[in-house]
Amino acid sequence: MTTATPTVTGSVQSNISDEVALRVEDLKVYYETPRGTVKAVDGLTFSLRQGERFALVGESGSGKSTLAMALMRLTRPPGHIAGGKAILHGTDLIGLSEEEMRKIRLSQMALVPQGAMNSLNPVMRVGNQIADGILDHLPEGAQKPSKDEMRDRVRDLLDRVGLQPMVARLFPHELSGGMKQRVAMAIGISLNPSVIIADEPTSALDVIVQRQIMQTLGRLQEGLNAAVILVGHDMGLVAQFADTVGVMYAGKLVEVAPVRTMFKNPLHAYPRLLIDSIPTMDEKKKMVGIPGMQPSLLNLPPGDAFAPRSPLQFSAEDARVEPKLVEVEPGHWVALSRPSVEDFDKYAHLVDYR
Repeated sequence: MTTATPTVTGSVQSNISDEVALRVEDLKVYYETPRGTVKAVDGLTFSLRQGERFALVGESGSGKSTLAMALMRLTRPPGHIAGGKAILHGTDLIGLSEEEMRKIRLSQMALVPQGAMNSLNPVMRVGNQIADGILDHLPEGAQKPSKDEMRDRVRDLLDRVGLQPMVARLFPHELSGGMKQRVAMAIGISLNPSVIIADEPTSALDVIVQRQIMQTLGRLQEGLNAAVILVGHDMGLVAQFADTVGVMYAGKLVEVAPVRTMFKNPLHAYPRLLIDSIPTMDEKKKMVGIPGMQPSLLNLPPGDAFAPRSPLQFSAEDARVEPKLVEVEPGHWVALSRPSVEDFDKYAHLVDYR
């Protein structure tokens, strides 16, 4: 076994290169509050290859959106990046000045936000908002596009996300939820970024529109050969979209695996219980919930944060062992609190979770 950086592998796509687009090393994002320090993201490490679709899942409060904001350097006080690295094509984003990071946003790494209505300017027409991002990132000394050139470019972007040219003349409040999300996607791909972070892009949309939005995101990603980090709760949606799944709990990764492996043979108790909670059309089964509540990040239990909710019945001594992310098979990483696979088998493989 090794404890090196977990690299996203085992994809179902053929256009994934060996080039690492983004490498996150021991990233920590803390919030300082009157009651103490909230460790929202605490030591995350993973690598993402160009063309990869990596989904981050977990309960609300596990740190998924905090990670997305940190990678874009959009964390606001009382939050701050307490340590670690986020290396995009050789450049450590954490060490950049605000102006240097501003130039990278949209041009190299783009965010498709969770609430498009909250991120679009309500008093600007859609076309002007798309053009604004393009003009703001013109290379130094580059000639400003003419009005006709910019109009054609905006129309092309709207067409790529499945919207009619007339949408450019509308205000955000004149669009449906799905149309607003498509506009956010058009802004996100306007400068052909190599990494797209989609923070719950289907939140508050009905299931039909969710499917359309995810199909659009997949088509755009393939066209750009971009790497995608998809943040979400919906395990069914993740199963259809992602190449690799990372499961977060209490600010840490507890398991990273190719999507088929994750759904067929999850090794950590938390992903197993998440997957068991998914209804299926193939068989009738008792709905299974995860007992207890996610612990407060202000008062995490020592060692394994999931131990109090786990059906594995760890001893008090075992529960206090700090888990480490270990590669148990190629491309499959699990947070283990035992020093060897044999000890872990005693807990993970001999228990009937169902």
